[in-house]
Amino acid sequence: MVDYTNPEGAVLRADDLVAGYLPGVNILNGASLHCHEGELIGIIGPNGAGKSTFLKSLFGLVQVREGDVTLKGESIVGKRADQLVSAGIGFVPQTNNVFPSLTVGENLEMGMYLAPKKFKERFGYVTDIFPRLLERKDQRAGSLSGGERQMVAMGRALMMDPSVLLLDEPSAGLSPALQDEVFLQTKKINAAGVSVVMVEQNARRCLQICDRGYVLDQGKDAHTASGRALLNDPKVIELYLGTLAKA
Repeated sequence: MVDYTNPEGAVLRADDLVAGYLPGVNILNGASLHCHEGELIGIIGPNGAGKSTFLKSLFGLVQVREGDVTLKGESIVGKRADQLVSAGIGFVPQTNNVFPSLTVGENLEMGMYLAPKKFKERFGYVTDIFPRLLERKDQRAGSLSGGERQMVAMGRALMMDPSVLLLDEPSAGLSPALQDEVFLQTKKINAAGVSVVMVEQNARRCLQICDRGYVLDQGKDAHTASGRALLNDPKVIELYLGTLAKA
């Protein structure tokens, strides 16, 4: 039986990351994380804690100055985005995550630019998870609702059959009803066998669906436990989550 608290054998692992955008200015100060096959990991914490920076550093969008990121035991630090996608990591940014002038079908095709011959097979897989994308396949992505655009972005990232999907604040800017839909979609993706690491401002909802959570504070993982344990930890709520946990 897998010990999910043990980083050994994790599909994605980050150890003691120091990273930042500007020379000499570190946002991450020794952050660590691991995600086993089939896990759903949530990253929560105060504004400015480095949550999105942490996620971007896993995908090579922020320079890692110290520490290591490994995928299936191999270091991926310094690899280009296309190499990471080929290796099995999907990334959905918080904003500008669809091509608004393209149709839904064309957006999904863009997700297969590295393996176009598998488009039909993967299109069937993704639209089985998100039937609405099949209904909307000829509609321009820019005309969709916020929740539907998020669905397109997730679907496109799934087209290359990733081992791990990284989601940067997927519920941001959505109504409460659409937020719930996004969280249900995330659970559905995870249930289909994809490991998920998500950064979320909606701490309570995130902890309700994730297997394990990390609370980031000042660029370091201050607390980690099961989602349920963090959700019910009075100290974590008081010091790190505040009203976010009660929303």
